[in-house]
Amino acid sequence: MIARDFPVFTVTPKAERSLRAGHPWVYGEEITAVEGGYRNGDMVDVVSSKGRYLGTGWVNDHSKIRVRILSRNANDTFDEAFFRRRVRYALDYRKTVMGPADYRCCRLIFGEADQFPGLTVDRFENVLVTQTLSLGMEQRKEWVFRALVEGLREDGAEIAALYERNDVAIRELEGLRQNKGFYPLEGLRDDLNGHVIITENGLRYDVDYIEGQKTGFFLDQKYNRQAAARLAQGRRVLDCFTHTGAFALNAAAAGAAHVTAVDVSQFALELAAENGRRNGLTNLDYLCADVFDLLTRMAREKKCDYDYIILDPPAFTKSRATADRAYHGYKEINLKAIRLLPRGGYLATCSCSHFMSDEMFRRMLREAAQDAGVTLRQIEARQQAPDHPILPGVPETDYLKFYLLQVV
Repeated sequence: MIARDFPVFTVTPKAERSLRAGHPWVYGEEITAVEGGYRNGDMVDVVSSKGRYLGTGWVNDHSKIRVRILSRNANDTFDEAFFRRRVRYALDYRKTVMGPADYRCCRLIFGEADQFPGLTVDRFENVLVTQTLSLGMEQRKEWVFRALVEGLREDGAEIAALYERNDVAIRELEGLRQNKGFYPLEGLRDDLNGHVIITENGLRYDVDYIEGQKTGFFLDQKYNRQAAARLAQGRRVLDCFTHTGAFALNAAAAGAAHVTAVDVSQFALELAAENGRRNGLTNLDYLCADVFDLLTRMAREKKCDYDYIILDPPAFTKSRATADRAYHGYKEINLKAIRLLPRGGYLATCSCSHFMSDEMFRRMLREAAQDAGVTLRQIEARQQAPDHPILPGVPETDYLKFYLLQVV
C-alpha cells in the first residue's frame, strides 16, 4: 500500500521484470499509463500493470531514461534526512572496504551503485570533485553535498572545497547545461588553484581537478596498479596510454629496470614527468606518441626493448552500437603487444567499457593469442576497486576488466 500522493507511472511487464531484478531505470517506451500531473525532476511512483508497487524515483521527460528509481520502500519520505542517511551509508561502506589511508582518496559516491542516480563524487584529500548527470539529482544536490561535508567532518576530515565537473555533453540529454566551478557551500573555499597532492599506493600525485580528465584522476585502477607493479621488478616496461603516469610510477617504484611512459597528450606526459620527479624516480622516460602508430612501427622495425607491456586505453566504445568496432580495436592493440613481447614476457591489459563485456574481452584475448601463434597464461583477473561497487542487477556498474598475462 502506497501512503504517498505521488503521480503513478504504470510500466510494461518487461520493465517490471527489470525492476524486480534490481535495475533502477525505466525507459520512456516502457511506460503505459500516467496518473497525476508532474514537473520534470518530481518524485513519482512506479507500479506494474496489476498495480503492484515497484519503486519511487524522479522523472524527466527530456531523458530516454524517463524514471530513475531512488527507493523501493513505499514508506520513504524524500526529505533532507533521507539523503543524509544515504550519504552516511556510502561513507561507512568506504571506511570499511578502503581502510583509513585509502579513505582519504577514493570514490565516495558511485551513482546507482550507491542509490544516488546520476551522481559521482571523488575525494582527493581535502577536496571533493563531483559530477551530476540527472535532473532529479541536480535539484537535490545541495542536501547531498552538505551531508558529505558534514559526514566527513564527523570522520575527522576537514573538507576545504567542493568542485563540480559538470562539463560533459550527457547533461544536455537531461535538459541541463554544462558547467564547472567551485560549489558555494557555506564554510568551503572557492579560491583554490585546482591542484591537490594525493597519495596512492605510497606514491604522490598532483591531481588537476579543474583541467584533468573526468574528475582529475582515475581511482578505479588503484589496486590493479599494485598488482601490475608486483611483476615489474627488473623488467623493461612499456606503459601505454599512461595519462598522468600512475601505472608507470607504480612499476618504476617496484624496481623495474626501466619504464617508458607513452601518451598522445603532451600535457598529460608533463604531469606524469612531474609526478615521477615528485617521487624521486629516475628509471623512467616519457614519449609523446599515438600508441597504435608506435606499436605498428616497432613491429615493422622488429625492434622491441621491452619484456612487459601495460595497456590501459580509454574506452573504445560508449554504446552497444559500436561494440563490434571496439572489439576489433582492442584486438588490434593487444595483438600488436603480444607479437612484440618475447616468450616469457608479461602483459597487463584492460577495458573500461561496460559494453565490452568480460566474455567478449576474454574471447578477444584468445583470438589475439591465436593469431600471434602463442599461448597466454593468465596470472590474475581483476575488476575495479571496491569504492566503485558492482550491483549484480545493474550491469552498467560492472565495467572494468583487468588481466595480467604471460606469453608462453
